Amino acid sequence: MRFRREQAGLTLEQLVEGSFRGISFLSQIERGERGMPMDFAKHADERLGTDGFFQRRCEDAARARRVGHAWYSADVPDMEKRAQTLEEWAPNSVPGLLQTGPYFRGLIQHVDPEVPPEVVEKRIGARLARAELWNQEERPSYWGILRESVIRRTPLPPEVMAEQLEHILDISRSTRSVVQIVPETTPWHPLAFGMAKIMTFADAPPLVYTEGDFTGQIVDYPARVKEYRRRYDLLRAVALSPEASLALMDDVARTYRNEAQQGD
Repeated sequence: MRFRREQAGLTLEQLVEGSFRGISFLSQIERGERGMPMDFAKHADERLGTDGFFQRRCEDAARARRVGHAWYSADVPDMEKRAQTLEEWAPNSVPGLLQTGPYFRGLIQHVDPEVPPEVVEKRIGARLARAELWNQEERPSYWGILRESVIRRTPLPPEVMAEQLEHILDISRSTRSVVQIVPETTPWHPLAFGMAKIMTFADAPPLVYTEGDFTGQIVDYPARVKEYRRRYDLLRAVALSPEASLALMDDVARTYRNEAQQGD
């Protein structure tokens, strides 16, 4: 929205004029702090001459919510598919694009145990649908960074974690994606307090998506995106090399697999 508004040479005041909405309302939409209602999407398309672009995005978001995405991340799957590059930092769990169904099911059961089973299955289906990105002929270049504790310190059964790590290794090798591990011997490092997904596009400025327990935010302010970029590069520097990271995941996956077989 901000990119299109500035491209059209309009201020916040000029764009909201005639919409029965306030400047702070539009500002929150542009910062990714609230969703866009259909009435404002129609107004924006008329003022910006975007031929229904924002109305279609609202419809996409509504469909996403119906199939299992949270309202605040409903636009992310479409952004991921359109991105040229995806760079993720996952301090607390395996990134969604790399998750298996059993891993995500176990994650939901531990962090949100009151979710009804039918909702859990809907969320899993939506999560796995996002992973169809890996089958795209022109998929984005992917780089992920995880804390070592994400793969070592988990309440999930060994067979689930073995399958999860083998899945990450398979994606990394088959798509030439890069996955790095920040070792447990490096407790303090950049971006220590939250996940971040940096996305670049062929036809739009780069942006960052961050998320907490009950909210997500799209950051597109250039100075802030640049700071995320700088800290992500510093994080890469303290992580294990891609080769050492793959070797570590291989070793941990074998350990989980052996534990699973001994428990049979």
